[in-house]
Amino acid sequence: MKRLSILLCFLAGAAFASAQVAITYDNEAQWKAYEDFNTAFLDKSRNIYKADTKQPSADHRGNGYRDNDVSGCAAAIWCQAIMYDMVINAYNRAKLEGDQTRMKRYQTLHNSIYSGEKSHYVNFDFHNPNTNNGWFVYDDIMWWTCALARAYETFGKAEYLNYSEKSFCRVWYGSAKVGDDGSYADPARFSGASGGGMFWEWQPIEHANPHQPGDFRSACINFPTVIAACLLHRLVPEGRTAPTGERPTRQTKEWYLEKAKEIYAWADKTLVNSSGRVADGIHGGGPEYSDHLYNQATYIGASCMLYILTHEISYLTKAKRAADYVISNMCTSAILRYETGYEQGIYAAIYAQYIKMLIYDCGLSEALMKKYMSHIQRNLQKAYTNMDQTRGIQIGNFAKATSADDVVESYGASGMPALMLMFPASDTATALDSKPGEKKYDGPSDVYTPEGRLVMRNATPEQVHQLDSGLYIFQRKKILVK
Repeated sequence: MKRLSILLCFLAGAAFASAQVAITYDNEAQWKAYEDFNTAFLDKSRNIYKADTKQPSADHRGNGYRDNDVSGCAAAIWCQAIMYDMVINAYNRAKLEGDQTRMKRYQTLHNSIYSGEKSHYVNFDFHNPNTNNGWFVYDDIMWWTCALARAYETFGKAEYLNYSEKSFCRVWYGSAKVGDDGSYADPARFSGASGGGMFWEWQPIEHANPHQPGDFRSACINFPTVIAACLLHRLVPEGRTAPTGERPTRQTKEWYLEKAKEIYAWADKTLVNSSGRVADGIHGGGPEYSDHLYNQATYIGASCMLYILTHEISYLTKAKRAADYVISNMCTSAILRYETGYEQGIYAAIYAQYIKMLIYDCGLSEALMKKYMSHIQRNLQKAYTNMDQTRGIQIGNFAKATSADDVVESYGASGMPALMLMFPASDTATALDSKPGEKKYDGPSDVYTPEGRLVMRNATPEQVHQLDSGLYIFQRKKILVK
C-alpha cells in the first residue's frame, strides 16, 4: 500500500535532507540568475536570443564571435526552443510558489518571446526552408514541437497546440513543398537494418531527394520525437477520427502513443548499450558512440515519459541507467564536463528539463533521490561560485571561473539558470524548516506535478494518497507518494 509523506517548505522528504552540499544561493539568487541571463542575451526589440555577448542584436544565423562575426548573430534556431522552454519553466515555478507578480511577469515575457520567435522564424511555416530564418533539419523542428506543446500545456492557447501538431506531422510525413519524404524511416519502405527510427535531415535543402539506406538516424531526432509524441498524446482530446490523406497535420491520441513506443523501441535497441550510454547515431552500420549530454538527457526524458504513461518498470530502469552513466562517466570531480563544440553549451539546459522529470515525477527511492539531488546541487553550486559577479552569467563550463571580460555564448550561459529554474534552492536545503504534519489541512486543493501540470482538481489528502507514485504539489507543499 502506498505511503503518503507530507513535508513542508518545498522539500520532498528526507531524501534531500542529508545531501551534504553547502548551498550559498537562495531562491532570490536563482530568480536573479534567470533575469541576468535575459539581460545579457535577449534582444529586446526582436524578442529572440543572441548568440553571444558581443552581438548587438539577434538578426540572422551565424556562428557569432567564434567566427569574428559581431554583425548580429542570433542563437541557433533549435537552441531558441530550449531558451523558450526556460520562460515556460519560470512561469510554472512562479505558479507553484504562489507568486502572482512573477506569474504575470513571465506570462507577459512568454507572450513577447513567442511573438518574436514566430515572427523571426517565418511565422512557424515549417515548410519554408529559407536558410537564414527557415527550417531545414528535422530535429530543429522537433525541438520546437516539444516547446510549443509545453506552451499549450501551460497557457492553454489552442494556437500553440496547433503549431505543435503541424510541426510533428511535417517532420513525420515530409513536405510536398520541399519534396522530402519525411523523417520516419518506415520499415515498410526500408528493409532490414535500414528501417526504423527517424532520419536526421533532408538534402538538398530547397528541393529534397528521397532518403536512402544509410542516411543518418541520430539520437537527437529519435528521442525528441518520442518526447513530442508523448506530450501530444497527453494533450490532444479523446475521440478524434483518424485522419486521411498522404500528409495529415494532426493525429489521434492513440496514434501518438503508438509511435512514441515504436520509435523508442528502435532507438533504445539500436542506439543505447547496456550501460545506458547513448550513441550519437547510425549511418547504416553499427552505432557511433560519442558522449553528448543532450542525447543522454532526451533518452532519460523519453524513458521517464513512457514510464509515467504506461507504468512499465523497464522504462524507469533505463532512465536511471542513463542518469547513472552521466554521473559516472560524463563528470570530472562530480562536475559535468563541458562540451566545447558550437551550440553544445545548451546541453546542460536540456539536461535540466529531463533530470528533473526523473527525480520528481517517477517515484524514486529516497536513496536515489538523494543521489541525484546531490549531483544537481554540486553542479549548481560550482556554477554559481564560478559565475561572473558583475553580469551574473556563467560561461557554461561550471568548473571554470567566468571573468567580466569573457565573451559568453548564450548556449553555455543557459545551463546554470535552466537548472536553477527546475531545482529551487529551497529544495536543495540541507535541513528541514518544519516537521511533517505541522500545518493543518486547509480543505480541498488542486494537485500539480512539480512542472506545473494539473493532475486533479479539488483533491483531498485521501485522493492524493491514491495517485500513482511520484512527487506532487498540494496546498503549496510537496507531497511524496510511494
